Amino acid sequence: MSNSPTALHELGVAALARQLRERKVSALETAQHFLARAQAHAGLGAFLAIDENVTLAQARAADQALATGNSEATLLGVPMAHKDIFVTKDFVSTAGSKMLAGYRSPFDATVVAKLAAQGVVTLGKLNCDEFAMGSANENSAFGNVANPWDQSRTPGGSSGGSAAAVAAGLVPAATGTDTGGSIRQPASFCGVTGIKPTYGRASRYGMVAFASSLDQAGPLARSAEDCALLLSALCGPDLDRDSTSLDVPAEDFTRSLADSLAGLKVGVPQEFFGEGLAPDVRAAVDAALKEYEKLGATLVPISLPRTELSIPVYYIIAPAEASSNLSRFDGVKFGHRAKDYSDLTDMYKKTRAEGFGDEVKRRIMIGAYVLSHGYYDAYYLQAQKIRRMIADDFAQAFKQCDVIAGPVAPTVAWKLGDMSEDPVANYLADIFTLPASLAGLPGMSIPVGFGAGQMPVGMQLIGNYLQESKLLNVAHQFQQATDWHTKRPQGF
Repeated sequence: MSNSPTALHELGVAALARQLRERKVSALETAQHFLARAQAHAGLGAFLAIDENVTLAQARAADQALATGNSEATLLGVPMAHKDIFVTKDFVSTAGSKMLAGYRSPFDATVVAKLAAQGVVTLGKLNCDEFAMGSANENSAFGNVANPWDQSRTPGGSSGGSAAAVAAGLVPAATGTDTGGSIRQPASFCGVTGIKPTYGRASRYGMVAFASSLDQAGPLARSAEDCALLLSALCGPDLDRDSTSLDVPAEDFTRSLADSLAGLKVGVPQEFFGEGLAPDVRAAVDAALKEYEKLGATLVPISLPRTELSIPVYYIIAPAEASSNLSRFDGVKFGHRAKDYSDLTDMYKKTRAEGFGDEVKRRIMIGAYVLSHGYYDAYYLQAQKIRRMIADDFAQAFKQCDVIAGPVAPTVAWKLGDMSEDPVANYLADIFTLPASLAGLPGMSIPVGFGAGQMPVGMQLIGNYLQESKLLNVAHQFQQATDWHTKRPQGF
C-alpha cells in the first residue's frame, strides 16, 4: 500500500482509479485521507453532510472487490461527493434549504446509484444554492461556500460546493447540476473542469426539481479525461422513472479523447465578445483560441443573434417551472412544517414563509405571476417561442462549425456579498451559459488561465446534441497541450 498518502489528493479520477486497481493504495486509506481533508478544511463550507461510518464501510467493500480482481466496475474505490440536490439513502438530502433540513430519502437518485454501481465511494453531500437557485452559492440556508483561490470570493453557483471541493482537493470529483449554467460557471470560477451533457442524457430521477425542462446532471473534476470517465458511468436511459430521459444507450465517452483536432472548426460567436466581457477574461479566452489554432483547428466567426434574449427567456421559464415544482413543499407530507398555525391555509403560508429563503420566494412569485391568467400568453408562451428560436440559432451555427467556444462568464469570481443586494446583476452574469441550457445542448468549462486578482478563467465549449465525446476530445487535447487544469490554490 502507499507510503505517501499525502499525495492522494493531487491525483485525478483516472490516476486514482489506476492506483486502486493496481493495489498501490487501498480504498480505505484513500477514503480516510479525503475525510481528513474535508474535516481540516471545513471552513470552506463545501460539505453539508458527512458520515464516516457509511463512507468507510463502502471503502472496505471496494477493497474486498479489488482484492478479487474480477470486478468490471470502472471507478472501484474512487471517492467522490454529491451535490445536495440529489437524494441519497445514507445521507441527509436538503437541497440547501431549511424546508428539507434533516430529510432522509428512502432511495438513491439514479445518478448516485449508477456511480455506486461503478464502485464509487461516497464521501458526503455538498453545499449548493437553495433548490439550485443562484449563481454564487450565497443562497444556501446552511451558509456560504468560499472559493479556495480567494476565500473572500464566491465559488459560483449553484454547484459551488462541488466546484470548491474539487478545486481544494477535498474530493477528486463531484456531481453537480446545471439548469442555466450551474456546472459550467462554478467550474470556471474555481479553475476545474465541468460538463453538462445533452438534456435527457442523465436521469433526473431523484434530483430535487427546480426547472424540469432545464435541469441536467453532470460531473466536475480536474480534467476532461476524468469527466469522460464519470459521464460514461452516470449517463444512460432511465425511461421507467424519468419521462424526459433519452432512449440513447450508455456510451464510453473516453473512446475518442486522443483524436486529432486537425480540421476542427471552432465557432466563435460575436455576441460572446461584446462590451460586457471583462478584458482579463477576454485575454485568457483569446489565448486559448490561439492554442486551438496551433492544434490544427480553424476559428470560424459565427452569430448567435438572440443571446441577449436568453436572460429574460430563462428568467420567465425557470421561475414558472420552479413555482410549479416547489408547490409540493407545503408542510403536509414531508419537509418543514410551521409549529404554530390556526388552520390549513395558515399552515401553508407559515410553512412556506419559514422554509424558503429570499431567492426561492422571489422566483416562486415571478413564476406564479407569469403563469397567472392574463399573463400566460404575454410572458410564458412568448418565452417558449423565443426559446425555440434560440435553439434554431444554434442549429444554423452548427452548419458552419463543429464546436462553439467562448467565455463562461463575463468576469472572474466576484466578492461574496457584492451582488446579494442586486439580483438582476446576478442574473446578467449568466448570459453566456443560458443559451445552451435553453437549447438543451451539451456544454462544458475548462480552465484557460487567470484574470484579475489571480482568479481562474474558464472557457466554455458547446457541442451539438449528443456530441459529448467530441466536446471531451476537444477539451482533452487542449489539456494535453497546456497545464492550466493542473494549477492548485495555495494552502490546499
